[in-house]
Amino acid sequence: QGNIYEVNVRQYTPEGTFNAFANQLERLQNMGVQTLWFMPIQPISKLDRKGALGSYYAVQNYTAINPEFGNMDDWKSLVKRCHGMGFKVIIDWVPNHTGADHSWITNHTDFYVLDSISKKPRSPFDWTDTRKLNYQNIALQDTMIQQMKFWIKETGIDGFRCDVAGEVPDSFWVKCIKELKKEKNIFM
Repeated sequence: QGNIYEVNVRQYTPEGTFNAFANQLERLQNMGVQTLWFMPIQPISKLDRKGALGSYYAVQNYTAINPEFGNMDDWKSLVKRCHGMGFKVIIDWVPNHTGADHSWITNHTDFYVLDSISKKPRSPFDWTDTRKLNYQNIALQDTMIQQMKFWIKETGIDGFRCDVAGEVPDSFWVKCIKELKKEKNIFM
């Protein structure tokens, strides 16, 4: 049980940065917030981008920071400050698909569900700025788990809110959660 607050860094402050958001932590603490849930903080793909800003859910690189928000040191500093004030920190994770220009599209085409005619990675639903991942591929599963572990080990986050989790096989989640909990008793 607890009070979870969703953070949209881009729109939370006029600056739209981690550092500007950090100045609001005391107010959130006074409101009784216990866990801060950050919408995706990774870079947004440029290829097939929807609108000028793009969707947070079209992730270009799972282990990088969207430069609009700051850099990795800014993020680590924010997480440390949040923990120092008693907050838990979770991030939004997008396991079902990547952005249209994620490096895996050229380096690991087998990580994607391919269109039967073009043999190119296909978009799920009408999300034309993304490409659907293929969870039949064990190498993809292992890579995804490693990418999630990165955030736990390197930045100290406390867990994940997983976007479109129902489109990813349950067998992956059983394996993933077991592996992640070896690192830390995370919130999922």
